[in-house]
Formats: sequence, C-alpha cells, structure tokens
Amino acid sequence: MLTIGKLGEAAGVKVPTIRYYEQIGLLPEAERSSGNQRLYGRRAMEQLAFIRHARDLGFTLEAIRDLLSLSDRPDQSCAAADAIARAQLAEVESRLARLIALKAELERMVVQCAGGRIADCRVIEVLSDHSLCAHDHLSVPKSVDASLALPASTSSSN
Repeated sequence: MLTIGKLGEAAGVKVPTIRYYEQIGLLPEAERSSGNQRLYGRRAMEQLAFIRHARDLGFTLEAIRDLLSLSDRPDQSCAAADAIARAQLAEVESRLARLIALKAELERMVVQCAGGRIADCRVIEVLSDHSLCAHDHLSVPKSVDASLALPASTSSSN
C-alpha cells in the first residue's frame, strides 16, 4: 500500500491532483490507515497511470471517465474506445492546423518587419488590425488537410 505522496511520486502526479481525481470519481476513494492516512493499492496506481497517460495525450476528463468505464468491461467491442480516440485525433489535427496558420502568420509578420522604428513596425501594425492578417487564425478549421494528419506509425508508441 502506498501513501498519497508515494503514489503521486511513483506516477508523477501531484497530491492535489490525486485528491481531485478522487473527488470527481476518476479514482476510487482510498482506503484509510488507523491514523486516517490515505492508502492506495496496485489498482489505484494502474488507474492513475492510465489517467496520466490519457491526460498527456490530451483526452478530456470526461473522455477518460468513459475510457476507464470501458476498460472495466474487457469482453465488449472496442468501438466506443476507438470512437473516443478518433475524436481526440480530430481535435489534435484541428489544433495542429490552427498552429500551422499561426506560425505562417507570425513568420509573415516577422519577415515584413523592416527593423526600423516602432511607428513603422509591421508586427505592431498587424497586431493592431486583424484584417491585415493573411490567414484566419482566429477560427478552428472544420476540416483538416490530409497532409496535416499524423501518419499511423507515429501514433502513441509509449
């Protein structure tokens, strides 16, 4: 059995985060020692590692809750888990597309900056007037060009 501090250390998760995961029901309530100290077993460690890895991959807490629920039923089809992962992949692709547009706009601003006085600074000018931007980086694109998608071979190999 691990104390909350040892569990957090082993999983790389801060103690307040563990308490929060317990509070919202992602982790089961810990057993208590005679001194009322939280004690965690192997199952809690495995769940916390699962949650941490899912968070590292950007899954929402609600998606993680759903995935944990699915993991408790190993004989079921994995279609629901696949759908959750596909939705997360689409979200990542959307963020990538937005970041690429932001990068292009920033590169354009920097290239156009003559390095003179602030009164003539293209960076300041573009930041002051969004209509001068070449890309619509404010909205997230509905569809993402296939060239932005990550190849299957680069999916999580951890």
